[in-house]
Amino acid sequence: MLLKDKFAKDLDINEIFKKAEDSKADIQENVAEGFVKANEQKEGLESELKNKIKTIVDELGLATKADIDELKALIKNQKS
Repeated sequence: MLLKDKFAKDLDINEIFKKAEDSKADIQENVAEGFVKANEQKEGLESELKNKIKTIVDELGLATKADIDELKALIKNQKS
C-alpha cells in the first residue's frame, strides 16, 4: 500500500472539515466571551474612576454644578 493511499484512507475529508468548523466555532465563542469580559471590566473601571473623582472633589471642597446652580438661584432670588 502506498503512503498516499494510507493517508487517504485514514483521513476522511468530511471529518477534516467538521474539525475545522468546530475549531472556528470555538474561536468565535472565545472571542465573544472576551468581548463580554472586556466590556464588564470597562464598566467596572469607569464606575471606580467616577467614585474616585467624586471622592477627590469632595476632599478638595470644589464646587459642584449643583452648588453653582444653588448659588445662582440664591442670587436670582435676592435680586427679585
